[in-house]
Amino acid sequence: MADIEPTDAKSYVDELARRARSAVAQLATASTETKNKAIRAGADALIERQEKILRANARDVDNARKAGKPDAFIDRLALDEGRIEAMAEGMRTVADLDDPVGRVLATFDRPNGLKIERVAVPIGVIGMIYESRPNVGADASALCLKSGNAVILRGGSDSHHSAGEINAAIAEGLKAAGLPTEAVQIVGTTDRAAVGAMLEAVGKIDLIIPRGGKSLVERVRDQAKVPTLLHLDGNCHSYVHARADLDKAVSVVQNAKQRRLGVCGATESLVVDRDVAKDYLPRLAEALGDCELRGDEEAQRILPGIKAATAEDWDTEYLDNILSVKVVDGLEDAIDFVSAHHSGHTDAILTEDEDAARQFMTRVDSAVVMHNASTQFSDGGEFGMGAEIGIATGKMHARGPVGLEQLCSFHYRVHGEGQTRPA
Repeated sequence: MADIEPTDAKSYVDELARRARSAVAQLATASTETKNKAIRAGADALIERQEKILRANARDVDNARKAGKPDAFIDRLALDEGRIEAMAEGMRTVADLDDPVGRVLATFDRPNGLKIERVAVPIGVIGMIYESRPNVGADASALCLKSGNAVILRGGSDSHHSAGEINAAIAEGLKAAGLPTEAVQIVGTTDRAAVGAMLEAVGKIDLIIPRGGKSLVERVRDQAKVPTLLHLDGNCHSYVHARADLDKAVSVVQNAKQRRLGVCGATESLVVDRDVAKDYLPRLAEALGDCELRGDEEAQRILPGIKAATAEDWDTEYLDNILSVKVVDGLEDAIDFVSAHHSGHTDAILTEDEDAARQFMTRVDSAVVMHNASTQFSDGGEFGMGAEIGIATGKMHARGPVGLEQLCSFHYRVHGEGQTRPA
């Protein structure tokens, strides 16, 4: 917040967390209508402040270009009118969704007359640490508000100016609804020590969610004392089975790779059955145009001149116009290869064989598995969640796109009529 002097990182973060905790108490009694009003007003403010946001974003993009950031990084960072409208529309969609707080998840009637309910409740104070995607601030704000959580946003230094203007729009929405602006706060310093302070804010921040590159997520994983919800890298695979419709498979894989290069759901590795590789790979290479292909020996024989894939390539999230290509001897070989090299994010099979699809989707242990669809559909908005706060690649609490329901915990409410427990 502007009135907190960001000098000592720990004291600064502790004060943000104290204010966020106070806001959580007020959100607990806010009606669904009030929360929705704040979210919709924030969305309107994004559009109204569009020119300011674009000017701030232009500063961030210019600084990133001067720093030599790659094109995929610039794509994640850059905003335009369409992307701002998409941010606002995502917020409005969240407002239209059912309120997740107070849902009765289960009931138990005990023989002694006690009635027990398991009820969804907010997690509390969430710390969101993200890098170059400025839209994350808007998505996280809407999702946290609707689920009754306060959020402390720490965007990367590359998106600092953009994030500040987006947060100003969210603050306008909160004021319009009579909710505390402390429900959504942004860390006002680019000092990396603030991240360390957030990771150690035990009892002050309830959950840390990182969204960014592998180095950020690994730092959070290794240093956090606060519970975390991790989103590891998106080394996503598309597997073209021997019984794939090759026309369909060309279209889907081209989209999965090139629709947007810098998103975590982009396919980074192609796996293709030997039986169809000679027919399929030249057609795909033509569709991919200037995409750099890195293949095994069989792929290099079929596509002379492509680069040889190294062992490192099979485990790399490129976030660039690069695709590794592995030729396999059928379904079992494909499942073994994907299972050995994927990051647990999203993997897809292209086939008209329903049994092969079922086996792949059952045995490949990823947060999202797909059949005859682009891996770039791995997104909370596409799943009907309005927006997402990230893709969880772990297996505890939440997995896959993290939306409203995943930002709730639960507690038990026990209703009695004077029962006492026997000695």
